[in-house]
Amino acid sequence: MSDHHEPGHVGQPATAGQNAVHDDQGVGPWPGGRDNWPDDDRFDPDLLEHGDRRNVVDHYRYWRVEAIKADLDNRRHPFHVAIENWGRDFNIGSVVRSANAFGAAAVHIVGRRRWNRRGAMVTDRYQHIHHHETVEDLLGWAQGQDLPIIGVDNLPGSVPLEHRALPKACVLLFGEERAGLSPDAQAASATIVHITQYGSTRSINAGAAAAVAMYHWALQHARVPIAGQPET
Repeated sequence: MSDHHEPGHVGQPATAGQNAVHDDQGVGPWPGGRDNWPDDDRFDPDLLEHGDRRNVVDHYRYWRVEAIKADLDNRRHPFHVAIENWGRDFNIGSVVRSANAFGAAAVHIVGRRRWNRRGAMVTDRYQHIHHHETVEDLLGWAQGQDLPIIGVDNLPGSVPLEHRALPKACVLLFGEERAGLSPDAQAASATIVHITQYGSTRSINAGAAAAVAMYHWALQHARVPIAGQPET
């Protein structure tokens, strides 16, 4: 498990890909050919030569996967995301993608080891992902890290997420799409919060709920760039 890093980094200027030729799927080869390639081992020669059409921000264009992951490790936030996977929930990929977007320290899959990666859009390559056979295993790990588990589900007795101050360092735990948090997950949670809804549906899907909860954490603890000011 990587060490926690101080949250608050709001990103870096998009330098790597700013001069490249953009298209709908990314950027083409590095402008000027091999003679103009950067002398920097973070860059991937194959991407420099053929272009970079991965799902990454411009700052990471042409970077090796390992270099991107290492750079992210310097500024990940101290919250973790966990999701139960007893029936191969198709939402897990979406949760992983959102965890990457919000800078989660790691994602924890509880239950089945295999999960559908399609929704992750390859963001799992840049994210620390850990597996726990049972909720009890996850709880033991979290207690060892002094991380409270915050369950997210619209259960009787849960409290509105909108009025809850989330711990800076914690584990946000989500259940499967149909069943929600299992009884073991409910018991492991220090508290359970729900997302207030205003329509007729009983619930939103797990992928959407995870994104909302991570955004709520970010509003409380992450540095948000101010409009009109450069990101630092």
